[in-house]
This record gives sequence, structure tokens and C-alpha cells, in this order.
Amino acid sequence: MKYTTETEARRLSDVSRFLDAVAVLRGGAEPFFRRDREVLVARAPGRLDLMGGNDDYTGGLVFEATIREAVLAAIQARDDDLAVLYNPAVASLGWRDRVELPIRDLFDGEVLRPASWLRAWCEEDPGRAWSAYPLGNIYYLLEKHRDKVRGGFSLYMESDIPLGKGVSSSAAIEVAPMKAMAARYGLDMSGVELALATQWVEIALTGAACGVMDQLAVTMGGEDTFIPMLCQPCLPEERVHLPGDLRVWGLDSGVRHAVSGIEYEAARAAGFMGYRFLLEAEGLEARHDDSGVVSRFVDDLWDGYLARISPSVFREKYEQLLPLSMRGGEFGARFPVHLDPHTRVLPDVDYPVLGATRYAVEENWRVHLFRELIVSAGDRAGDRTARLLGELMYQSHGGYTDCGLASRETDLIVGLVRDEERSGLRGAKITGGGAGGTVAILGLHTPAAEDAFHRVVEEYRGSSGREPYVFSGTSPGADDFGVLRLR
Repeated sequence: MKYTTETEARRLSDVSRFLDAVAVLRGGAEPFFRRDREVLVARAPGRLDLMGGNDDYTGGLVFEATIREAVLAAIQARDDDLAVLYNPAVASLGWRDRVELPIRDLFDGEVLRPASWLRAWCEEDPGRAWSAYPLGNIYYLLEKHRDKVRGGFSLYMESDIPLGKGVSSSAAIEVAPMKAMAARYGLDMSGVELALATQWVEIALTGAACGVMDQLAVTMGGEDTFIPMLCQPCLPEERVHLPGDLRVWGLDSGVRHAVSGIEYEAARAAGFMGYRFLLEAEGLEARHDDSGVVSRFVDDLWDGYLARISPSVFREKYEQLLPLSMRGGEFGARFPVHLDPHTRVLPDVDYPVLGATRYAVEENWRVHLFRELIVSAGDRAGDRTARLLGELMYQSHGGYTDCGLASRETDLIVGLVRDEERSGLRGAKITGGGAGGTVAILGLHTPAAEDAFHRVVEEYRGSSGREPYVFSGTSPGADDFGVLRLR
């Protein structure tokens, strides 16, 4: 377990403000935290997806960075078995800022109730739906480490990650409390273990069919670096520094994104529908594999990962076998078993089978090339490399369109970036699950490119009538921050 010092932690302005708030909660006539007992603090930032954002669930390479905005969680042990959650910021959204659940209610006698019971409990009162993330964490710890989980806790949370921007506010609100909870129960949870555990929480407790890249990025990312990860299922690579002559921004479109939205679910389901066609072409059978934290289907050729198919083989051998689109009912009549345990194939929805499958194959190779160009560039990329990187981003953006994950507003931002090519902007793409959210923008690290970016912001504000949010800068991931012990 990595522990940090208060002096080190306070160099981050959001942590300094949070610790002041925790001090207030330890004082007063009826304090939230006891004065005589240790408080543990963890932090997890959001993430900016530069490349690969929608191919994590098909085994692709992704290329992610942390952002400055983060979730902070403070936890203290209780003598009773209550899980007490306090998140005052959610009151402005019409939700309950305080939620309590006796941990014993998660059991039927000595048997842990199914996760669906907790999910139903959270959903029966819309005001406490947000609590599914931290309560899902304690459920996971009970399932995996029941002998360690003794007694309740008081958990205080704050977040300055804007919701619905496609920068993984959900992953951060899972990872920060999980890190703190694990420390409260004497568990050292970090790295891939922490990422996979919190991915399970999001799928099981909210029904969102997420991949693992968000949780891993906010866990293992670092300041001023990108973390590549091959999602087979979760293989992080050495962090990569952006060459000094390049700059990255994130520009929110103002269109709310949600991983639980129908567009994301349909694009994901369509990729697995394509996978089913390819198995038929090769005479392969899929097997359900629940040996990992998150269940999936596997086969003897690609191990369930479309990203293992090369683009040249796909175009030569498989592309012509796939329908451009297919109604869910027609697919279900032909293939009764859908090979993704985490999405549905709805009978009345048209699925972009070809586009989603091709994206899964080609995006993986785009990201590999993107990473190699950056690593090979070293400290300085030069404009030729910058233009190649930008072209890969534009191609990736087009892939989102083929998957049905475009939006008018994000297309507008990408178009405005193209118009500023002479001023040093080099590439742009929609990020994460798409269908709105944030656009990642690459440019030269020059005053002219900085001015061009600000023109894009102003032109988008004027054209869309929306107030865009700019993401700039990075911060430590949850593992780099560690856990702060307040005596």
C-alpha cells in the first residue's frame, strides 16, 4: 500500500480544499467523522481518451491520459455495521446527499444476496441511485474478502468532474471510494486488480456495459503521461510522454454522454454480432468463460477479441460477409445466443454490424501506429509526425460515425479544428463511448496553435449556442496518489 503525506497531497489544489472540508466534518457539535479515529483519503481523476476509446471491449489497444478534475473520498471506520455515504454536491441534482444501508441487509442469513438485490435497492429511490457505485464497492469486497470486512464505515465524497462529458466520472466515483474502502479493511487494492474490480461494479450495479479502459486509466495513469493498455483483458504498458512540441486539449460538446445510452449499447452489440458472423465463417464455436472478474465469450482462433484480426485479412476475407446493418429480430432468429453477456439485441433496433466490426479491427491498428509514432518521436515529433498523428485521429472519428456514435455537435468541433490546420491544429476525434461528450484535440505546442484552439472554442460557442467546457492538464492516477492517513 502506498501512503502519501499531507504535505505532498496538498500540492493539488482540489485535495487541499477537500482536506479543509474533512477537518470541518471532524469538528462541530455533531461531527460526521469522529475526532479520535483515523480518516483515510483516496483520489481518482477522470480521463481523456486520445485514441482507442470504443475498442476496449473488443480487445484493442487504448491510449489514455488523466485530467485535473477528480473524485476524492474520505472514509472512517464505524463501530456499528452501517454504510453511511455523504455526498453534498449531489443535492443540486435533486438526489439525496446522505444514504445509509446496514451492511447486514446485504445478507439473507449467512448468504450474500445477489448483486441484483442491491441494484434494485439503489434504483427503487431515484434520489439514491448514485450510491450504487460506492455500495457496489462494499458488495464486491464482501464477495471477495468477506473475512476482512468487519464493521461499517462513514464515507464522504466530493467531485469536480463534470457529469456526462465522456471523461469517466463514473470510473472515478468507483475507484476513489474502492481504494479508500480497501484501505479501511486492511486490503491493498491497486493496479489491474482495482481496475477490474470497479469495472465489475459498474456492470453489475448500474447495468452499463463498460469496458475496462476507464477504470485502468484513472487507477494507473500519471501526470503528464499517457497510458497505453491492451484490453485482453487488461494489460497496461509503460507510460508514454507526449513529445514536447505537441499539445492536447479536451473540448466538451455540451451533449451529454452516457455509457448506458442506447447508442453505445447498440454499437457494442453490433460488434459482437459481427463477431458471431465471423465465427460462423470459420466454423468456430464460442464458449462462455466466467473465470475472470467479468464474464465473456472466447474461441480457439481469436480468444473472443476482434482486435486480433488484421485489417488486411478483415478486408480480404471477412468484410463482404457482414451486413451493413441488421434488425435485431432477424439476427436473433439466425443466432439465438448473443455473444456478449453485457448487452442486449433488441428486436426492433437496426444495428450497424459492418461499421462496428470494422472499427473494432481497424482502431486497434490505428492506436498501435499512433503509439509507435509518439514513442519513436522522443522529445520532439516534428510537423510531419504531428500530421500523421492527426490523420489517425480523423480516421478514428470517422470510425465512430460508422458505428452510429457520431453527433452533430462533435462533428462541428472536428470540422472547426480542420479549418485551423494552417495555425497548427493537427487532429481531433470524439472520445470514449461517443454519441456526444468530449472531443480530443491535438495541436502543435505554439502560441499560434493555442490561439487557434481558443478560436475553435469561441466559434463552437457561437455556432452551437452551448457553453463548452475545456479540459487541460493532468494529475496523478489513484495509485500514484496512494492513500493519505489523517490521524
